[in-house]
Amino acid sequence: MGADKDKVKKLKKKISKLKKLLKADKALSAENEASPLAPKGGFPAMPSIDGVLFAAGQAGVKYPGRNDVMLVKIDAGSSVAGVFTKSATRSAPVLDCQDKLKKSLPTDKSFAILVNSGNANAFTGAKGAASVKSICEVVADRLETSPDCVFTASTGVIGEPLPHDRIIAQIEDLNTNLSPDNAEAAARAIMTTDTFAKGACVELSIGGETVRIAGFAKGSGMIAPDMATMLVYIFTDAAIKQSTLQAMLSALNEGTFNSITVDSDTSTSDSLMLVATGKSGAPVIDDIASAEAKLFAEALEKVMLELSHLVVKDGEGATKFVAVNVTQAATEVSARIIALAIANSPLVKTALAGEDPNWGRVVMAIGKSGEPANRDKLSIRFGDILVAENGWVADSYTEEAGASYMKNAELSISVGVGSGDSSATVWTCDLTHQYITINADYRS
Repeated sequence: MGADKDKVKKLKKKISKLKKLLKADKALSAENEASPLAPKGGFPAMPSIDGVLFAAGQAGVKYPGRNDVMLVKIDAGSSVAGVFTKSATRSAPVLDCQDKLKKSLPTDKSFAILVNSGNANAFTGAKGAASVKSICEVVADRLETSPDCVFTASTGVIGEPLPHDRIIAQIEDLNTNLSPDNAEAAARAIMTTDTFAKGACVELSIGGETVRIAGFAKGSGMIAPDMATMLVYIFTDAAIKQSTLQAMLSALNEGTFNSITVDSDTSTSDSLMLVATGKSGAPVIDDIASAEAKLFAEALEKVMLELSHLVVKDGEGATKFVAVNVTQAATEVSARIIALAIANSPLVKTALAGEDPNWGRVVMAIGKSGEPANRDKLSIRFGDILVAENGWVADSYTEEAGASYMKNAELSISVGVGSGDSSATVWTCDLTHQYITINADYRS
């Protein structure tokens, strides 16, 4: 009997190992099945940012056989800014980052960012905080800096203790492999249900010097304003005062990452961090109203907007990228609420998936928003096609034209609500069967 029990135990271990390997294979396969909306050119050629080094490694947090942890080392003297989820159930890493950014950070110490995928370290109580503390202390020791200069993030399953020992075991190798050329590997290491790595970059001239901005993001599901299940890291060699950098990031966030939605769900873990190393040689920007600040902000907005759009284009199961434009609203806040009511409507989103020009669902969504809308002045357009005007279907509109337009991969829905002169735009995607498939067994 004892021998039989031993055989059963060994068999169970083999089955468990096979299941883990199958999960890893499934995860790796998902990375190869990119969204139909993914950029055709793949991950962009990112410029090196002087003062920033990247590394990626395999900690086996959830899946063996794939990179799932990344480390960034940033030179001393850099400015660091961040925007985080407003969720009431914020993760331990988010709370830690927020606390650190409230302090006056040292100027003579290097900074580090460590991110893992596979586990969100959220709703983990004291264990979660202890995991963050342990990771930060080891990273600080290896990089010869202060734990207060180490920022972490975690993304993945909520409510499970983070196996931080696995991550700590990789820190020495990560430190050894730091390189300015590893941005793409770092971007891939933080992916969860993402189907492609997301990067964006620009160059501009300030004071006769070339300034570079480059960043990457992860995010696919649980995406909604305040912010989303996103991790976003943007780096620049511009010289910018910390308070100016923070003000700029917070302002630009509203029209970019806070204006996208995939499924209306707000994550516990989303984090957006911006680092300025000051290594470009360009003049220091310390006044947000200056011409140099405005020039930099315009370039930064391009990177943030591109990354936020890529997150929507990788929405779980997405086949359509949709801009929802609301005009003639009573206030900007009202316009935004109406736009989100349309963008988050399951009926609107499933009609988009089915390429059905069901404009009645748009009317429904406007009405349910609870915001002022003049029914008899209402107008709707699908792209350049006038669908409705003055509260009724347009004489020129044909169902054939609407159906033909809906076959496009990128769409726009524009509505005028006849209540004022304010406007807002949000971006979303359709809702397909694949979204259910991905999320029905996310923890298995």
